[in-house]
Amino acid sequence: MFFIFGINSGQKELSSDQLVICNICGGYGRYQVYMTYTSLSLFFIPVLKWGRSYYVKMSCCNSIYQLNGDVGKRMAAGEKPEISQSDLTLVKSGKREQWKALAGRKRSCRNCGYETEEDFAYCPKCGGRLGEE
Repeated sequence: MFFIFGINSGQKELSSDQLVICNICGGYGRYQVYMTYTSLSLFFIPVLKWGRSYYVKMSCCNSIYQLNGDVGKRMAAGEKPEISQSDLTLVKSGKREQWKALAGRKRSCRNCGYETEEDFAYCPKCGGRLGEE
């Protein structure tokens, strides 16, 4: 008789529909909540899970936060608790450097003179190509 077993790591997306304004990029985004774990499988069936950690990824800039374990367990149980900023610990910043570089940089339309600080390639007013100042 022989047994087929293995130790695997996995990830499961948890349901979250909370919309927020991101502290990193200032964009409007959604929390994407994930649970990571390690499991022991017997005949390809997970028998035991341990090392659960909960993470939040911002949909706007891909910043990653570690979520408080208690809040994560409640979400894994099917509850919909509201995630506050105090429940999050920054693990990896997303496009922060890119957003900082773009902030304060003015661009103007060569066609109509419209000025913006947004990162548009074309003018939202007339459709002409934007140039940097």
